[in-house]
Amino acid sequence: MGKVNIIDPHQSYTFADYFKLNSEPEEILEYFGYQFQSQSLNLPTIDDNLERLTDLKSRIEESLPYISLTSEIARREFLIAPVIIDLIHYTHAKVRVEYSLNVNDQLKGIVDYYLKSENQLLIIEAKNADLERGVVQLAVELIAFDHWSPIDNSILYGAVSIGNIWQFVILHRQSKQITQDLNLYRVPADLETLMKILVALMKTAR
Repeated sequence: MGKVNIIDPHQSYTFADYFKLNSEPEEILEYFGYQFQSQSLNLPTIDDNLERLTDLKSRIEESLPYISLTSEIARREFLIAPVIIDLIHYTHAKVRVEYSLNVNDQLKGIVDYYLKSENQLLIIEAKNADLERGVVQLAVELIAFDHWSPIDNSILYGAVSIGNIWQFVILHRQSKQITQDLNLYRVPADLETLMKILVALMKTAR
């Protein structure tokens, strides 16, 4: 168990509450028995041609100069949602928006996007455009899915986004190791690389 002054074992927490904790990721995740590290990940990708990619990138580039991205709703609707919609096209993934999950009093809350096909993927929008705190919240959500998930894959994948920047997090279930990818993927500049990784993650059962 971790330090009781970080997480009160007698208190109820939602996923969003972990975003607000002013503690290091290692300390928060250690409470649940998981280790945390940051390193460059060699994520799977695909070689396939994504026939709608050029159109998606053009639409984003055309609209960005006219959209204020200061609100979370704007970032979700104009940057994150279009990527997920095209991801559905390529993978036929089932998507649950604002998916409710309740494992126990300290692992519960709302997941922004839960995608499921051969594999499963969690995607969250980092509140206040804070990627680092978003990574902590995503890591806790991955822990909750590790306890709950009916799919017996050895790795759980997650992505945190502030709209124009995406970052990946993975959880190795057997070793209880959570890794934050040091690489950042910008939209629209790195859209092709990002989309090919997302498609590969949904089609790669590990």
